[in-house]
Amino acid sequence: MSSPFPVVGRMSTGYHREQVDEFFARARREYEAGTVGDNGLTEADVRSVAFDLVRGGYATGSVDSALDRLEAAIVQRRRDAFIAREGQQAWMDRIAELATTLYPRLVRPAGERFAPPEKGRGYDRDAVDELMDRLIEYFDANGDLTAAEIRTATFPSARRSTAYAEGVVDAYLDRAVEVLLAVE
Repeated sequence: MSSPFPVVGRMSTGYHREQVDEFFARARREYEAGTVGDNGLTEADVRSVAFDLVRGGYATGSVDSALDRLEAAIVQRRRDAFIAREGQQAWMDRIAELATTLYPRLVRPAGERFAPPEKGRGYDRDAVDELMDRLIEYFDANGDLTAAEIRTATFPSARRSTAYAEGVVDAYLDRAVEVLLAVE
């Protein structure tokens, strides 16, 4: 039987094949049954899924791309169902309301948008602020930014004095991805 994703060499690490296969089998069942969304697999589930890294696993880039497509398909299905029930304007009002929850952090000065880590290291403040500035540009001047760019953003590690706590930044960026996916 052929693999649904490329497999890395025996000495390289990739995602645990059984875990990936099980997740995508579940996603396919729920998608085909029409139960993705509020009552089943959600885009948040797709965003938060994690697979163990093992030797000889699936190539991470290929799996991550498939997860991105799955997330976008779930959002599209949810959007279509919502618009059919409530109308296009209600959808746009909902997204505008969600987007306004992002704005308070965006108006904070660079370097003060998130708390530092309680101890140890976190995300480099300047790198996070750079992405936040792009998000401001997106909202204020129709700047060029996609959900995929936010989703795949990585930040260098920094000492507590020049870092933001990772958890709160990750949660914020997940919400930003949700907003951008809803309008893409």
